[in-house]
Amino acid sequence: MVMKKNMGKADRIIRLIMAVIFVVLFATNVVQGTLGIILLILAGIFVLTSLIRFCPLYKPFRIHTNKKGSETRKAV
Repeated sequence: MVMKKNMGKADRIIRLIMAVIFVVLFATNVVQGTLGIILLILAGIFVLTSLIRFCPLYKPFRIHTNKKGSETRKAV
């Protein structure tokens, strides 16, 4: 199974910012316990999907935030 890139630059940047926020909240003990662990797991997922430029949840809904995937072919 080939994973086609379906995430654009803005989507990747937003995910990375969210990941940093989640880690900082956990590291500063603003969020603790189970919620903190869940946020750390989400941060890891956000970083991973940003690096590979593919979000598996976008595929079934045919969502593409990258320009290449969202373009439609025009009839010539």
